[in-house]
Amino acid sequence: MSDPNQEFQAPPPPPIEAEPERQRPKNLMWIGVGLVVLGIILAVLGILVAGALAWTGGGICALGILFFGFSFMRLPAVPNPPPRLSTMETLSGIFFEPTNVFRNLRAHPQWMAAILIAGIMNGAYVTAFYYRLTPDRIVGFTYEKLVDSPIKPPADQMAQAQQRDLEREKSLAGQIGRAVGAVVKEFFGVAFIAALCLLGVLVFGGRMHYWQTYAVVAYVDLPVTLIQKLISFIVLFLRAPEDIHPLLGQQTLAYDNLGLLISSKDHPMLYTLAASIGILVFYRLWLSATGLREGGYKVSSTAAWGTTITLFLLGLLMSLAAAAIFPGFLG
Repeated sequence: MSDPNQEFQAPPPPPIEAEPERQRPKNLMWIGVGLVVLGIILAVLGILVAGALAWTGGGICALGILFFGFSFMRLPAVPNPPPRLSTMETLSGIFFEPTNVFRNLRAHPQWMAAILIAGIMNGAYVTAFYYRLTPDRIVGFTYEKLVDSPIKPPADQMAQAQQRDLEREKSLAGQIGRAVGAVVKEFFGVAFIAALCLLGVLVFGGRMHYWQTYAVVAYVDLPVTLIQKLISFIVLFLRAPEDIHPLLGQQTLAYDNLGLLISSKDHPMLYTLAASIGILVFYRLWLSATGLREGGYKVSSTAAWGTTITLFLLGLLMSLAAAAIFPGFLG
């Protein structure tokens, strides 16, 4: 007896849709190469002429290496992406419609302008801070507190180091190095926080690309930095220099937190805890959670807020530990 289904043929399997080709930011490779060359030139000049330039050159060279590595990281692929917002639309929109900006960053992760502006603002503020309080007071205060710290070097070495640091901070090369260093630190700081955020999102079950996280962190930091430093600029030139803390004031003079009510000298740990409760702190937390939720492939509110609060608590614990080990620097 013949098989009635002998002519039956199974339908072919459905075609597998290939993942769309993802581009690499190749322009970062040439920017990185240029920065490495510039950094090497400055480092050599620093060794031959001004020692402070060597540190500046090293920082620029490290930034070039970072960009060179970034150039091999492919951009995320988002189906049906929205039109890319211009840089000006993104910079202004982060203040007035951040949710829309973060959604656009999901498909078009841009970050260069945000980090440069924040870094330049930090560099301008620290330059003004040293001008207002003078390197003599800042360096003198630092080494005075270093004497009572658990990591103080021998007395003869400390005197030489203090004199060397004072000469460097007063020199033109040292001033340039501080400003350039603020920009370089901003790029590396965003890269480090973005890596932690990406890890947190994955742990909480979300899905996100590193470029998306990097862009989100850059645009979370921008408005907070601008608001904080603009207020700090005003306070810096309104208050008497002797009333400004030589170390704490370098970060911010925006008194929007409960640390204003507690003496950092008498209660360093309680001050650190109180300083973490403020308007800009809550604003950054909300921006971070919103950015992670809207900027990734698939990130729930639970994953976004879980990551944000976890990193906030880890940062607070590290600050409390530093205050416990080096209480004199807050006095």
